[in-house]
Order: sequence, then C-alpha cells, then structure tokens
Amino acid sequence: MVEARFHHYYAHAYAHRQGNRSTHLTRHGGIAASPNPNHTCTHVVQFLPPSPILPRFYANAPLQCTGATMSCGAKRKRGGQNSYRFHTLPEVLPPPLSPLPHAAPEYPLPDLTPWEQGNCGIKGVHHFESHKPGPHIAITALMHGNEYAGAHALTQLLSTPLHPAHGRLSLIFLNLEAYAAFDPRRPSQFRFIEEDMNRLWMPHLIRSSHTSLEMRRVRELLPVIDTVDILLDLHTMTWPSATLLLTSMAERNLHMASALANGQAAPPQVVLDHGHPTGPRLIDYERFSAPGGTARACLLEAGQHWTRSAAGQSLLSARQILALHGMLPVAAQEGLCPSASCVNAMVTDCVEAYTASFAFVRPFVGGEIIEQAGTIIAVDGMDEIRTPYNNCMLVIPNLRPRRGHTAVRLARIL
Repeated sequence: MVEARFHHYYAHAYAHRQGNRSTHLTRHGGIAASPNPNHTCTHVVQFLPPSPILPRFYANAPLQCTGATMSCGAKRKRGGQNSYRFHTLPEVLPPPLSPLPHAAPEYPLPDLTPWEQGNCGIKGVHHFESHKPGPHIAITALMHGNEYAGAHALTQLLSTPLHPAHGRLSLIFLNLEAYAAFDPRRPSQFRFIEEDMNRLWMPHLIRSSHTSLEMRRVRELLPVIDTVDILLDLHTMTWPSATLLLTSMAERNLHMASALANGQAAPPQVVLDHGHPTGPRLIDYERFSAPGGTARACLLEAGQHWTRSAAGQSLLSARQILALHGMLPVAAQEGLCPSASCVNAMVTDCVEAYTASFAFVRPFVGGEIIEQAGTIIAVDGMDEIRTPYNNCMLVIPNLRPRRGHTAVRLARIL
C-alpha cells in the first residue's frame, strides 16, 4: 500500500508538471491520468496493465481522487478522529525542513555554586519563613538542564535578602545534575540525564519501583511540593515564540495565570491544556490539578533558550508572582504595572508527527494566530495539517519534530 501511494504520488506530480492532465505515463509505471469532465479539479487515475518494471499487483487498481487548488487528494480526515489532519495526494512536494535553531547563549551561565546545597537539608531547595500564617509559594527552575533562564532569575532573587511578610517562600533548582552536564558548545543537549523530569509527576509512578536519576529527584522533592499552595515553574523554548503561561484545565489555575499575565506591561498569552501526551508535568500533579483542590500552578515559557529576553521575562514573572502575594518589598516592585487583558486560549488538538518528513509550510512562530479555518500549516507524508477553526493559535510549534513527537498544539481563543 505504501509503495502504491508513493508510486501514484510521483506519477501524478509528473502529469501535473507536464501541464497536460491527459498525459499517459506508461513509461513511469503504466498510469493514465485524465480529467474528470464533471469537475475541473478532479482527476480519474487508474493503473494500466503492469509494466516490466512494476510489481503485478499495481495492475487494474482504480483510484479516484478529488481536490482543490492545493492538492488533488481526497480531503478526508485520517481515521475520522480529528478535524485537522486530511489524507490527500498533494500536487506540490512537501516544503524543505526548517534548519535547526541556532541561538548562541547571550549571557553567561549562572553560577549555582553558592546555592546548590540549599538551606533546608535538600539540595537546591531554599526556604524562607515568615513564621506567620500565609500561603507557601514556590518558584522552580531547571526542570530541564539546558533551560537556565529560570536559574538566572532565582540567583537574582537569592542575591538580595528575602523576608516574606507572611507564609513561606521556596526557591527550587530542580535538575542540578542535568545543568552540571550542560555544555555551551552543544546547547541543545542535556535537557535531562536519563528521562524527562517533567513527565514523571504521577502519584502511582512515584510510588512504583521505577527508578532513574530524575525519578529519584522527584521523590526527594515531593515532601516540599506536597506543601506548596502556589507554584510558578520557569521554562524556555527551543524555537522562537511569544511568551506563554501554560496551565492545566482547573479554573483556579486560569485565574492565577491571568492575574500573573495582566500584571505585566506586555502580558504573556495564557493557554490551558489537558496535559502532555507523554506524561504529567509538575503543573499537572494532582495537588495542583485535582477538582476541588485549592493549590494552584502554572508554567512560564519565557521565550527562546539562552536569550537575554527570556532571562528578563523569567525574572519579571518571578517578581510579579511574589508581588501579587505581598512577598516583595514595594521598592522592588518597580517596573511591574497592570496592562491590557491577556489573550486566553484552550488547546483542542495535539498534532503528532506521523512521519520523519513532517514539515511546516513556513516557519511559524509560537503564539501566532491563523485567522482562517482550513488553512494548511504543514504536510506530514501524505497528510495535510489544516487549522480546524478560525483564529487558531499555534502553541509551541516544533519546526523539526521527530516521528512520534508533538509538532504543534492547536488552541482556540476563549
């Protein structure tokens, strides 16, 4: 079946390039392509008797395909399970893959030597107590070893005295081992050592016998996480993107993220989603996402890795969350100001790359909003990926996804 599709694709493309839809391609495998008299964009394609260079099973296998200006394929949903993937026979070859991103570190790696031992008996964890009632606020960084903008923000906060007026403040460096392995000459590596720490926050997995360096670290941090009331997890992204605040579907988390965004002059976009398909993130941990709970969490995607703007956004958001809860002196709140309302969106679809040839039709930027439903945004083998509704937001597009990995999330504006 795969060979037949491959053969038909290139035979049809050949006919189209000849500019004559009645061209008989018998020298390319015994295929005849002729116009359908009922529709200008319809071809009837059928296999002629086998040629010596093709397997016999290609013979007498009729195939009809219909399409519009972008393709000559039958626009049908793949498996009927989504509204964005259409199985088709495109007339144009897939676009070339985007080059790998190159964003050399724009500022020195933060020195964590003074802070890596922590101050409470847990490596990388710093507690600051007010000894008065109030929420436990935590800001976490270095979930991934090559995303050190958040670590830069935490070192800036730790370099000044921190005296919360009430409650408790925790600043946590999560995956110190991955950060210690980070090499600026290979900045895209060392996201983790053995497995992604941000896919492990599932209670039954934590209680299981499963083990890895990251899993052991999750278990070490769990007694702290289980007491947190408000959590901000600092991240950055591989590809250029607008700043995002991601939350789980719990309404309380949307309120938290919206308040955090609206306190900034250039508010980040706020995106709700159902979690990551390969495992629960820290913000999806049951304490923060369970119905009826009160603890809240959101994840900041501050911008592209290693850029000064991402480091600045991480610090700004960290200060903002502290200011919102009265943990930042008034003098330190300079630069924090209310803004216009942020854009809120909810993820409806997670687009997976089915083939290694998945390619966007152009290098989209994260947070970009596609106005028209049905706009083609990518080609994945014999599939077209199209926007399923008007004003569709592209969330963290991965311009070079591996097969089986998420290429982009599609979100509807709320």
